[in-house]
Amino acid sequence: MIRAAAIAAMTLFFCTLEATSKSDESLVTELSSQTVSIQSNFTGTEIVIFGQAQEIQYRPDTDLDYDLVIVVEGPPQDITTRRKGRLLGVWVNREAETFSNVPSFYAVASTADISEIAGRGLLDEHAIGLNHINLAVSGESNVSLSDRDDFRRAFVRLRQDMGLYSERETSITFLTQTMFRTNIPLPANIPVGDYVVKSFLFHEGDLIANTNDHLRVAKTGFEQITFELAREHSFVYGVLAVILAIFTGWLAGVIFRKD
Repeated sequence: MIRAAAIAAMTLFFCTLEATSKSDESLVTELSSQTVSIQSNFTGTEIVIFGQAQEIQYRPDTDLDYDLVIVVEGPPQDITTRRKGRLLGVWVNREAETFSNVPSFYAVASTADISEIAGRGLLDEHAIGLNHINLAVSGESNVSLSDRDDFRRAFVRLRQDMGLYSERETSITFLTQTMFRTNIPLPANIPVGDYVVKSFLFHEGDLIANTNDHLRVAKTGFEQITFELAREHSFVYGVLAVILAIFTGWLAGVIFRKD
């Protein structure tokens, strides 16, 4: 279904591209879907991002010093990373570092190695690549300056292990000399919220065009009702949970009561 929707969207996109007001822009992008719905049986999915870089004539066997990068960022969060240590022979949480307003989800697709596309300053400015995300520390920290780099590396590694951070080089496919597409996997544990899809076109290390698209990841059906009730009406949610637990216990006692 996702592939069929992507093909249909790409066909419509390419057929109408010349007639749109964007036809004089050097970079045009579109998503296969603007919304990802999460239900109880959600096990992950992927989105297709496609578009046209109109000022380049790309050929696989020719190096024209043009590169594309696509970044998908989830809503920002404050996330704490902890390090365990031995205390009286028991492993317990010791130092902790809280990173403020970091992307809850971060995926990058590119035509080449990120470090070879542009200079460090430009990559840092636009937060392109896992080594260039701004991991600002929130509040007071009990971690020494010499250990902060270890916490940053551990934070990124843990997010990668969870499938929430990824960097995929040479994962953008050119369908023609100028039209491209790529797939971004979305894991089952993806956070809900508003996402930003950023596309960048580089030429010889300079950023010459960029676009922003938006993606919505939302729970639907009963899951959405439960999620909103727990977040916006926590007291009512707690009371209902207690009532449900009592009723379930009473019902189990009735069913398994011995004569």
